[in-house]
Amino acid sequence: MTVRALVFDAYGTLYDVQSVRGLAVELCGRKGELVTQLWRLKQLEYSWLRGLMGGDEDFWRLTRASLEFALEAAGVAVDPKLCERLMAKYLDLDLYPGAREALDALAGRKLAILSNGSQKMLDALVEASGVGPLFADVISVARAKTFKPDPKCYALVEQALGVGKHEVLFVSSNGFDVAGAKAFGFKVAWIERGGGVTPASSDIGPAEFYKLLRGRAEKLGPGADFRIKALTDLPSVAARLG
Repeated sequence: MTVRALVFDAYGTLYDVQSVRGLAVELCGRKGELVTQLWRLKQLEYSWLRGLMGGDEDFWRLTRASLEFALEAAGVAVDPKLCERLMAKYLDLDLYPGAREALDALAGRKLAILSNGSQKMLDALVEASGVGPLFADVISVARAKTFKPDPKCYALVEQALGVGKHEVLFVSSNGFDVAGAKAFGFKVAWIERGGGVTPASSDIGPAEFYKLLRGRAEKLGPGADFRIKALTDLPSVAARLG
């Protein structure tokens, strides 16, 4: 079946969550790298925890709780002003290199975002990066009152875009998201950013640890239909799918 819509994850796929690192190092000194990686890992963990426990937790509050956990774990004082500055960066994350080029090349196709972010967070992101007009919809999973990879999140795409699940190519760099989207019935393209590097020893830093844990394909759950290295590989994939 012809693909009628391309749907992108936001955090880690279009937008670089690691772009908080510079500010974290500025504000937290030598512990900034550790705070950066703990923050993202805990943010993901809290989204899964909240999804399993139930309840309508706003992703902004979840992200703030994750930051406070990371600061405490790293031994950095949880100062409100520090937290506010770091949180503000989540409203203006950097687009990955090639993101705008890829989106422009896909112009004329039905494009959308499906993200764990709250609607306010996502609207701020697309406005700050100037890509909002390229999308038919920016979909927050808050509409489903849970978080990915719950199937109810992926079902939002059909409702929002008026397409069937088999007419969607879902794009993500997150292994858990790939598994969830594929299990739901989407065609899936995984952006392989982990590099597949094997460490020489256990003596690695927080950034390397993060890549080993979150930058590889998952061994549990279905895999992607397409493995690509960058967003700029997408137009050729889309052309093959019609």
